[in-house]
Amino acid sequence: MKRIGILTGGGDAPGLNAVIRSVVLTAKYRCGWEVVGIREGYDGLLAGNPPVVLTEERVRDLLPRGGTILGAVNRGNPFVRVVEREDGTVDYLDVSEEAIRRMEEHRLDALIVAGGDGTMAIANKLVPLGARIVGVPKTIDNDLDQTDVTFGFDTAILTATEALDKLQTTAESHHRVMVLEVMGRNAGWIALKSGVAGGADAILIPEIPFDIAVVNDKIRALRAAGRRYSLVVVAEGAAPIGGDQHYYIKGDGLMQPRLGGIGYLVGNLIAEGIDGDVRVTVLGHLQRGGQPTPRDRWLATQFGAEAIQLILDEKWGHMVALHGSTLTSVPFADAIKLKFVDPNGTLVQMARNLGIVFG
Repeated sequence: MKRIGILTGGGDAPGLNAVIRSVVLTAKYRCGWEVVGIREGYDGLLAGNPPVVLTEERVRDLLPRGGTILGAVNRGNPFVRVVEREDGTVDYLDVSEEAIRRMEEHRLDALIVAGGDGTMAIANKLVPLGARIVGVPKTIDNDLDQTDVTFGFDTAILTATEALDKLQTTAESHHRVMVLEVMGRNAGWIALKSGVAGGADAILIPEIPFDIAVVNDKIRALRAAGRRYSLVVVAEGAAPIGGDQHYYIKGDGLMQPRLGGIGYLVGNLIAEGIDGDVRVTVLGHLQRGGQPTPRDRWLATQFGAEAIQLILDEKWGHMVALHGSTLTSVPFADAIKLKFVDPNGTLVQMARNLGIVFG
């Protein structure tokens, strides 16, 4: 019997539990293998957390559950282990050999990592050291290259679109401008897709630096035409022309920088430029939570089953990918590149043809 490990790295996403369930069931019924879970991602692996034996009974009801029963953390890079000295200074140590040793201690014949570009980048460096790892793409931002879509994205779009639907009714009632800040550090896929689906008048994304005057002109034009409310969607990584992304935590050696607050900045700039009432809503981690959509459950189940196939084929250093309707695999080295919205692409042009402005 083979003993397969699985860990979930980076931020959580709807569908992670569905991946875990799919891996466990496929490993059991197709191969007769045992699956154990590594809690708290790479950080838990380095800490030597005892693996959790994942039986069919333990994963039976995971399909509709959001989050991950294994926990997910944005730290634990074994190649850059942060160690704080007594005097307050910080050292960065390479403890990758410790990660390999932990896999051996856990008697893992292979390890499945579910995560985004950071998780895959770490796996890509562990494989040459002898680790037998395959990957499953996960990010609500849908910004992982070499796969058409990642699970969690559909649920995030639904959450953001439903928020816009609700904001539209109260915006219309009070004749307000509603600004909705959504996730999207480097890529504006959530803002673009939910903005179009939710009837936004302006969409601000990281790929297109914005001029707030363009947004305000759009709002004035709508008012002149008789519509007294407007909807503006802002990705957290959006920035004005010549300006920088907005961080509410700058970060240091022990804490990662965190984007946030661009929605309020945009709201204030709109309020300064027009004569009207502006309100800002930051959707935040609501986009990560809740039940995954049927599409995300289906995709996560496919990805989990395909990860077992990669192990059977001994395709170490490869990640499951979706190309069109076909499941395939790509090397980690190719998968860790980011996928951006094309500012001159057909999707943005379609939105512009609908009258949506991008600043």
